[in-house]
Amino acid sequence: MSDSLDQLRARINEFVRERDWEQFHSPKNLAMAMIVEAAEVVEHFQWDTPEESARLDEQKREQVAHELADTFVYLLRIAEVTGIDLIAAANRKIDLNAQKYPVEKARGSNAKYTAYED
Repeated sequence: MSDSLDQLRARINEFVRERDWEQFHSPKNLAMAMIVEAAEVVEHFQWDTPEESARLDEQKREQVAHELADTFVYLLRIAEVTGIDLIAAANRKIDLNAQKYPVEKARGSNAKYTAYED
């Protein structure tokens, strides 16, 4: 059974609090740590073809899962210490992107929105 985002945040906060790590969790430090972990995700796909990257064996899938989890935990911590509601922020960003990338212009295209200007 999956935990809710709030339950996961509470568990992470307790984990951090028990270890007295709040003192190290500035937004800057957390952002840097998150990027390091994201780079470790990329490392697993570095020399794969697109097709190979889509077919993970069980060992590689677990390794990627660990790196994604590390990245996600740091993202949640950044949101926690900055007081950002990630769900609300993501919804606002999707609304903005819907304006930048209207379906009739963006469907099937990977062009940046500035290419749509008339």
